[in-house]
Amino acid sequence: MDNTYNPHVIEQRWYQTWESKGWFAPDMNAPGAPYCIMIPPPNVTGSLHMGHGFNNTVMDTLIRYHRMKGDKTLWQPGTDHAGIATQMVVERQLEAEGLSRHDLGRDKFIERIWEWKEESGGTITRQLRRLGSSLDWAHERFTMDEGLSEAVKEVFVRLYEEGLIYRGKRLVNWDPKLHTAVSDLEVISEEEAGHMWHMRYPLSNGTGYLVVSTTRPETMLGDCAVAVNPEDERYKHLIGELVELPLTGRKIPVVADEHADPEFGTGCVKITPAHDFNDYEVWLRHRDEKAIAEQIHGGLINIFTVDAAIRENLPEESELIPAKYIGLDRYEARKAIVADLEAAGLLEKVVDHKLMVPRGDRSGVVIEPFLTDQWYVKVGPLAKPAIEAVESGRIRFVPDNWKNTYFEWMRNIQDWCISRQIWWGHRIPAWYDAEGNVYVGRSEAEVREKHELAPDYPLTQDEDVLDTWFSSALWPFSTLGWPEDTERLRTFYPTSVLLTGFDIIFFWVARMIMMGLKFMDDVPFREVYVHGLVRDSQGQKMSKSKGNVLDPIDLIDGISLEDLIAKRTRGMMQPQLAKKIEQQTRKEFPEGIPSFGTDALRFTFAALAATGRDIKFDLGRIEGYRNFCNKLWNAARYVLMNTEGQDCGLGGEPVEYSAADRWIRARLQQVITEVTTAIEGYRFDQMANALHDFIWNQYCDWYLELSKAVLNAPDTTEAQRRGTRQTLVQVLETLLRLTHPVMPFITEEIWQRVRSLAGAEGETIMRQSWPQVDAGWQDSDAEAEMDWVMQFILGVRRIKGEMNIAPGKPVPILLANASERDRERLARHRLYLDALARPESIEVLEKDSREPESAIALVGEMKILIPLAGLIDKEAEITRLEKEIGKLEADIARVRKKLENPNFVDKAPAAVVQKERDRLDKSQGALEQLATQLDKIRSL
Repeated sequence: MDNTYNPHVIEQRWYQTWESKGWFAPDMNAPGAPYCIMIPPPNVTGSLHMGHGFNNTVMDTLIRYHRMKGDKTLWQPGTDHAGIATQMVVERQLEAEGLSRHDLGRDKFIERIWEWKEESGGTITRQLRRLGSSLDWAHERFTMDEGLSEAVKEVFVRLYEEGLIYRGKRLVNWDPKLHTAVSDLEVISEEEAGHMWHMRYPLSNGTGYLVVSTTRPETMLGDCAVAVNPEDERYKHLIGELVELPLTGRKIPVVADEHADPEFGTGCVKITPAHDFNDYEVWLRHRDEKAIAEQIHGGLINIFTVDAAIRENLPEESELIPAKYIGLDRYEARKAIVADLEAAGLLEKVVDHKLMVPRGDRSGVVIEPFLTDQWYVKVGPLAKPAIEAVESGRIRFVPDNWKNTYFEWMRNIQDWCISRQIWWGHRIPAWYDAEGNVYVGRSEAEVREKHELAPDYPLTQDEDVLDTWFSSALWPFSTLGWPEDTERLRTFYPTSVLLTGFDIIFFWVARMIMMGLKFMDDVPFREVYVHGLVRDSQGQKMSKSKGNVLDPIDLIDGISLEDLIAKRTRGMMQPQLAKKIEQQTRKEFPEGIPSFGTDALRFTFAALAATGRDIKFDLGRIEGYRNFCNKLWNAARYVLMNTEGQDCGLGGEPVEYSAADRWIRARLQQVITEVTTAIEGYRFDQMANALHDFIWNQYCDWYLELSKAVLNAPDTTEAQRRGTRQTLVQVLETLLRLTHPVMPFITEEIWQRVRSLAGAEGETIMRQSWPQVDAGWQDSDAEAEMDWVMQFILGVRRIKGEMNIAPGKPVPILLANASERDRERLARHRLYLDALARPESIEVLEKDSREPESAIALVGEMKILIPLAGLIDKEAEITRLEKEIGKLEADIARVRKKLENPNFVDKAPAAVVQKERDRLDKSQGALEQLATQLDKIRSL
């Protein structure tokens, strides 16, 4: 093996080997049960982010574990066509060429998107390979591939024929730049500074006016009523009266509705049903009140075009919208309307106001509630069995509390808007004739045959496409071949577990459950593991605007400071924000990000994966786990140096196991149980902690050192050496298998070198069996014996450290209060004590013997005494310690003063500030140790 661990030398080589050999495919002859995970399909436009990195690490850990358990294991890969995002990418390319999609036409534009997808749409799948994800790439799916497109049409037609899909005019989130409805998930609401305009609406009876408040004064053109709370004594007498809508000449009623909060503003609320979701609900409650419905002009006045400009009046509307505002952009109309209100004496006041502004996550423009004709799924009948599936335990949420979030949404579910006004996606399989009659079918030919329409009868297909979430709702069964009855579908549906973030429980998880139960008559998965978000080290959400985004590939490969700055500020339109992010990056990463490798990154994700919590990602942790990889690498080098070309006792020769051999094998049985239990319970943090403690502390720091005593001592037998060599390689080989699911690359590389020495067979570690507990190696006596040995050695080392005695200096050791068992253990394990405690001599004091002035450590009731006569000068040591303590106190005071200075903390690079904080912590710890040491010496 190379002297140093270099992940880049091994990672891509091993991944190419695994994939080319077909080892990721499910073994249909495996003895275990089917185990399947469906990848949450990443957008074809996407690239790997920290959430993907965490999510895929956890999925791959489960997949590799179940593959090694002998299950028929499938991790189904695929990508989502990402309708809006992908269309925007290609439209930007066309824009750079001076073209628009309308210049190409729909068919040519779709061809252009397919070309882009083939050339550039595989970035994230390549990055998933870098992460070590062992997906069954030979069966990769795409939500727009032929099979999934057929499944989408089949589901649409069946739901339509059952009356569960319909077309209707309702309020949606409208993106005025993209000209399409968007889902709630594609709307990001953030607090922004704005204004609240207080407007006077005169009572038509001439007795005064009502004051209403709004953050969007332009929408008043669509007002249909003013609502007051039915219990508000100030306005009870006005319910049913009319007010004059300023600037329009219309009269609108005062209605009683609990939506009006007497404590907010004036208690009067303008009702604009076509441009506000809450107002729309008010209208629904009052639309059947005949007198009011007639007065409020049917209640639905859409004042905007698709661009969010003021529309023209329809022929039947006469002067509904004043001509002077027609054609104005919404914000231009706002200025004009506010000016006209002020001129008419109807603007009472304008106040500064913080408000949540909804913006399209793709376009960045403010989203408008907008009244349009859309296609909907009637979800009530689908939601009922989906709720029961979780209530009955057929689907289990982990952590369990997330089922409450699921129930809350499902029990208050609204019909699902599934149409989008874009070109890239599954075109809605509906056709219209000249009279507006709608025909739904799997194809135009099927429609004509079913409805007996002549070949020349004019039909036009619906221009809209389906919401991307519609096709992804079918993912667990469409990817396996549905509606065909395939072997993969029969074998792997229902899938085993879904791993996802909490933010798409509504948009994806719930819809998959509804569609799975509807079309497969079974749940799509047995468990839903809901993980938290990956945040930065301060707990803030990672976002480009905050400049705190980390790229998993940069953590794997490393990136220079200048490249990192360029990456974080690329495409920013605001120079001030770009400058701020540059400064922040220079403070945080003054030397860029070093290369950590994939295994260290994966282990960090696992170690931070506490159930139900967001993940604070700290570079200090990944640096520590990079050191952990080094530790494992160097341990393997030591093992190979002592076993390659040596007799490891596999040929039937006599083998004798030492106490240390039996102890490490016994501890191995416990860690097998701990790791297995942790993985089965989705406690990846506990899995990582158990592996780290065993490998670093017990195997490397203790057992490897103890093995040297056996291998190097001149009087040990060859049978004893065989036992230790065999234990070295067999324990290493087993712990490599235990660690493989979370750190696949380094474990494969080392396993290839030790497999034959350990008696293992096979081409790859990923197809080896998962370690099983061997009861024959459970040995509580060996554990008790070696615990005594380790406590003895630690006691001697602690005394040397406290007394400033060089670790390698031999010292005389006296034992007081030694029991008969202590004496026996001393005799049995003198080999280990001589090698690791480095005694000059060990003498057992008889009972009632006078104990000399000594430093003391305890092993049970036995006292380890190291006489200080001749080892240290007590007064000189006190003087030395007092001097050291004085230096530390001065240094602590200086650093503290520095950290209390706001100019230093705010202006110095973050890494420099953190270095000072670490220095303070280290100095305070050292001060405590020296003070304890001084007290001990003074007491001697």
